[in-house]
Amino acid sequence: MKAYLTLIDHFYSQEEFSLLYDNDLDMLLTHPQPKEPEQYYQSESYISHSDQSASFIDKIYLLVKRYSVSKKVRLINSLVKNKGTLLDIGAGTGEFLLTAKKQTWKIDGVEPNKIARTNSEQKGILLHESLSELSNHSYDVITLWHVLEHLPNLNEQIRDITKLLKEDGVLIIAVPNFKSYDAKKYKSYWAAYDVPRHFWHFSKQSINQLFHPYGYTLEKTKPMWFDSFYVSILSEKYKHGKNKYVSAFLTGLTSNIKGMFTKEYSSHIYILRKG
Repeated sequence: MKAYLTLIDHFYSQEEFSLLYDNDLDMLLTHPQPKEPEQYYQSESYISHSDQSASFIDKIYLLVKRYSVSKKVRLINSLVKNKGTLLDIGAGTGEFLLTAKKQTWKIDGVEPNKIARTNSEQKGILLHESLSELSNHSYDVITLWHVLEHLPNLNEQIRDITKLLKEDGVLIIAVPNFKSYDAKKYKSYWAAYDVPRHFWHFSKQSINQLFHPYGYTLEKTKPMWFDSFYVSILSEKYKHGKNKYVSAFLTGLTSNIKGMFTKEYSSHIYILRKG
């Protein structure tokens, strides 16, 4: 592996980390990876684990989140003929599962963060702390919405997920794309690197190569249009120390337009089928 980029944890610790490039898999690895990653999620500003809307950026995030949740459920409805069992890994505060449950999916969720589980429980969605608690279950659909990049021991995690997915089941993964225009523009300030909370940084090639040996076929790749705007807002703040919404909007828009030609968007949804 060779050095790709040096950057800091802009969000929380200000510690320095490196990104190493794996030429075989065409992906980046955060180095060093923390032995106790939980400490890097302790900030009250980590909105994925809360429902707060204290800042303008929080309000944008939650507004887009509500829209995206409905769109995600429509996506899984379109992929499976009969609504069956659904597992969401890294379920956060439970909005996606709540919406899926209302549409008659039989749901389970895993979320290691206690604060997020508590927020989810207040919505009536009880989450498991660990995937190991579901070892005797099987699912028609498993989803990881911006979660795979957070999981340590990547191949072990893929094996565990595969054991839980039924034959002909659907695995849906959403992750940032370090080959997007906004990633290349912001470089070490690109908010979607989010080191050290993100252990891995994927390309389209890496997803296919990681999952193919476990019996998956990559059926479709879809863009996540809003991610380029949200990531650009955070990246501008990291780079300049203040919000620059106009610049962020223009970068997000440019990234999406360029993505139409290069097929390299800020984030992708990968739809994989087992068997």
